[in-house]
Amino acid sequence: MRDQGIRAWLRSPASHWIWVPALAFVVTRLGILAVAALSIALLPESTTPTPYHLRGQDNVLVDLLGSRWDTGFYVSIATEGYRYEGVPLPSVAFFPLLPLLMRLLGGLTGDVVPAGILIGNVALLGAMMLLHRLVDQEFGSSTASRAVWYMLIFPMSFFGSAIYTESLFLLFAIGAFYAARRGHWWAAALLGICLTLTRLVGIIIAPVLLVEWFTQRRSNAPAKPRVWGATAALLAPLGLLAYMVYLRQTFGDPLAFMHATAAWARIPQPIPQLVGELLAASGGPNVLNDWIDLLAVAAFVVLGIVLLAQERWSDGLFVTLGALIPLSSGLLMSQRRYMWVLFPAFILLARWGHRPWVDRAITFGFVLGLAVFTALFASWYWVA
Repeated sequence: MRDQGIRAWLRSPASHWIWVPALAFVVTRLGILAVAALSIALLPESTTPTPYHLRGQDNVLVDLLGSRWDTGFYVSIATEGYRYEGVPLPSVAFFPLLPLLMRLLGGLTGDVVPAGILIGNVALLGAMMLLHRLVDQEFGSSTASRAVWYMLIFPMSFFGSAIYTESLFLLFAIGAFYAARRGHWWAAALLGICLTLTRLVGIIIAPVLLVEWFTQRRSNAPAKPRVWGATAALLAPLGLLAYMVYLRQTFGDPLAFMHATAAWARIPQPIPQLVGELLAASGGPNVLNDWIDLLAVAAFVVLGIVLLAQERWSDGLFVTLGALIPLSSGLLMSQRRYMWVLFPAFILLARWGHRPWVDRAITFGFVLGLAVFTALFASWYWVA
């Protein structure tokens, strides 16, 4: 009887948003760990960049997800606090919500590194469950399942399980969309605030929520959002404002996060200079990486334009702004990773994926890319 009850629950459409993302999450995370373990054993390690390396780890899980590249900044902030002046790479460029949560949870786990890994993976699983619900209510369970699958096999999806902000960003962004479309504007505002505490580009949620509110007001639906619902868009930047207040009180510079990004050459450029820098970068010493990043941005800009052409205004705006704003500095580094959080693009791909040949092509390309980039990341090669 119990087995029959479990089978009935699994077959029930009402349960798909729980077990489908959970199964896809487990399968992809185990695959990532398997590829990482093999690559660490078989591939020659790239020259380890000392400033980024935290420590040697015998545990493959902790070594892969908790001691690579930018994870060092988040661990340092969580344990020692922010640094601004007198350091070559000021950590104030990294927004505070992830290291704050790591510090809080680290008090329970005894170490901020496993705390950060746990936060990332729980946030990623929660984000995928919300994504399934968001897509299911408009396009059905099959499309929702494909959207979750495509996101979890995207070549950069291993960052979602590491100490990076991508998982939290996805959780809050998808949550804000879901809340707004359910008419829960105060929840959307709170999630928007969390988003702008997570990453600077999270500020795009403000115009996106405003467009979503306006679209719902103009729709033919019987229940329209009230006028005060638009305040969700106005409240979302409070996360950024809170961080600026902290920086003003601590370092005397509310824009320290912007000034710090100059260390990575992430400074918005005029369009002619931007075009020149992009052309120069795409033919520079890192030509392969730069071209991959440039093509990734171009692909997502196209997907954003398609969404706008379909009059999916908030979806299209989120993808287009999310692709173009990080590119405005002319720096191609990490762009492919930034594209992964632009989830409406994956919903569009999932809609196209009802054709078997499209689904197979996307799955093959994404899985191959995920395996290659996971292997490189695990062996200390720069990926994004």
